[in-house]
Amino acid sequence: MERGGGVEVVTAQPRERKHRRAVVVAVFLVVVAAADVVAVLLWHPTSPEDELLHQVLLVAWPLPAFVGLLIGAYELFLHHRLVAELSRIASPSIMEHLLPGEVLKAFLSSIYGANEANHDIVSGLLGGEGVRPRGGDLTISTNTTIKIELEGIDTKAYHLIITQSYQFRQQIPVDRFVIFATSSVLLRDTINAACRYPLFELFFIPDQSLFLDSVDDLQNATKIAIDYIDHDGNRRSAEPSQIPPVEVRFDQWSNYLTFFREAMGPLPKLSPHNHLGDLRIFECDLSGIADDHVVRAICGLTINARMLQNTDDGFCYWQAPYPSYVERISFDATRLAVELVPEQEFTVMPFTFRSNTLPAQWLSAEDLEDLLVRSWVLPGHGVALLWREMRN
Repeated sequence: MERGGGVEVVTAQPRERKHRRAVVVAVFLVVVAAADVVAVLLWHPTSPEDELLHQVLLVAWPLPAFVGLLIGAYELFLHHRLVAELSRIASPSIMEHLLPGEVLKAFLSSIYGANEANHDIVSGLLGGEGVRPRGGDLTISTNTTIKIELEGIDTKAYHLIITQSYQFRQQIPVDRFVIFATSSVLLRDTINAACRYPLFELFFIPDQSLFLDSVDDLQNATKIAIDYIDHDGNRRSAEPSQIPPVEVRFDQWSNYLTFFREAMGPLPKLSPHNHLGDLRIFECDLSGIADDHVVRAICGLTINARMLQNTDDGFCYWQAPYPSYVERISFDATRLAVELVPEQEFTVMPFTFRSNTLPAQWLSAEDLEDLLVRSWVLPGHGVALLWREMRN
């Protein structure tokens, strides 16, 4: 059974059954009233008792007629119009005062059924917990650009340079930016749901042997630019600047990631001691690039990050940290080639709702084109760039 059909069975059939029952009741009441009128007109009582019953029928027939006509008119003509008008008038003002997270949880439970995993969908769709009216705690980018660059170092390693630019739907009332770097697949797939900081980025280093060198590269080369609101409420911009991220001590990791404090669904509580070799957390004070101004809120953010990767991995990728509307994603692999390394060919593999990509084909670095996305990209969505030795 198709998903759409399943929803129709759950939501449409009960309403249809109620509608049919109401119409049947309305018709029955009208028929009773009509029979009452016929009896009054055709019956000529001959005794005092019959005369009393005749008077009762004469007085009573308008009531079932009125109720039947009222129910019928409501079900056949007024219900849809009334519901539509009430929704039009009430929805905007009501929605402004509801908690987005609670509304979405209730909706998902009615459609998917009660399930603890619904929390992950809520967080992914909203870009946060949604515990404040009007989405005051949500991070949503309505204008997002991504550029992925590959820069060869030698026959074994290259620099992955990712530039991400976000313009947020509303001001994010923070002055900190958090960077997670990991070589653990488990942490890679869990950090997005476990992080409670509004502004963060996650970087994955597949090769464990390069993890520490890649983290050093990331820490020393990351540049950040911001559009922000200062202490006086003025909007300002700060040019890209290199902020030395401050490493967070492992005994403080629980303040940044939920799974170090408690179990998350099927994932048990994790111990920081078990991830000293595959996780690093850094925090950036964004006021450090704000030209002596105090950052009260962030309107836009651009991160230029560089990290060391193994060329033999044969792939790199970008994933959205929060809901983002992406117009296009750009690629530049022309600098991956180094001496003594065979020429490479590339293909783009998006994992998004939709993208206007061409049928899968392998291209030279010079022939790589931008990927037109023109859609929302949620946490877990993204794009991968794969490469292999050039084939004839």
